[in-house]
Amino acid sequence: MSQAETAALIDDLLAGKHRALARVISKIENRAPGYRELVSELHEHTGGATVVGVTGSPGAGKSTLVDKMAETYRERGETVGVIAIDPSSPFSGGAVLGDRIRMASNVGDMDVFFRSMSARGTLGGLSTATTDAVKALDAFGKDRIIIETVGAGQNEVDIVGTADTVAVLVPPSSGDDVQMLKAGILEIADVFVVNKADLDGADRTVKELKEMVHMRDASPLAGTAGHHGADAGRDDDPTGGADDEDDGWTPPIVETVAKRGDGVEEFLGTLHDHREWLASSGELESRRRERYAEEIRRLLREEAADLVQTEIDTRGGLDAYVDAVVAKETDPYAVAEEVVAPIRNRIEEQQ
Repeated sequence: MSQAETAALIDDLLAGKHRALARVISKIENRAPGYRELVSELHEHTGGATVVGVTGSPGAGKSTLVDKMAETYRERGETVGVIAIDPSSPFSGGAVLGDRIRMASNVGDMDVFFRSMSARGTLGGLSTATTDAVKALDAFGKDRIIIETVGAGQNEVDIVGTADTVAVLVPPSSGDDVQMLKAGILEIADVFVVNKADLDGADRTVKELKEMVHMRDASPLAGTAGHHGADAGRDDDPTGGADDEDDGWTPPIVETVAKRGDGVEEFLGTLHDHREWLASSGELESRRRERYAEEIRRLLREEAADLVQTEIDTRGGLDAYVDAVVAKETDPYAVAEEVVAPIRNRIEEQQ
């Protein structure tokens, strides 16, 4: 892609042309030649959107809730971008569910941009491509960006690195789903949503979540994870939210019936409250710094992996090394050192 073509595509995207936005995201997702230049050019135009992550177990009603969220935001006159992370096809690498109709309430609304993307084997349902796509939507001028994840359990912690606010959906159940949250999801939630609250078991699920949040707050390790602020979780109010005394944030628990739109306004109000707390506490700036730091580390790992793979290819591939290891002529550590040594030497020569 020539510099002139890149510049023209960027100009069209910044001018609000949805076709250009779709092209840019396609190039990002496919890692097409020139996509890095596109993302780099977009970076200075980002920072205006509110990014919300919606995660939770399969069947929790994430897609329905996201649909209602977008519909409500549009009624307020705000523009919306939705990235739905779908499981990867083992054959094409593309999104398995990418062709399904998921935003029924917003079909035909050009100010709701929906894109289904492949998880690309990332267990947490996110990838570098998703992070870059968020930047494209942000630069385009979308007011709200919603990321809906696959729902792969504990590995959804990846979303913390992309969203300003994380909402974890929990369906009414016998308690097994809530118990599973103790494995790690609890720590990433800024808001808990008990969706399908009209079903049996909803009250019990809300009670169990409150108990879990209280237990986390009472733990000697409360607040050490850094996600909810240094003093987060000391609010005695069972509904959660900001605490004026310690400037922390306790994850509120909101009940919704997304298919009817019940509780959606309250949920969006809670998201707004969290955004206000992020801004006033300085946590928003802190999270964004952490996000950029992790993005840089991830890109460095990818670049380093590409360099190593190139070095292996120039040496005829990995098979010969594997044969030597199997024959006990060498070992994996020695192989790694042999492959990396020339790269390290070149770097040291330039220093």
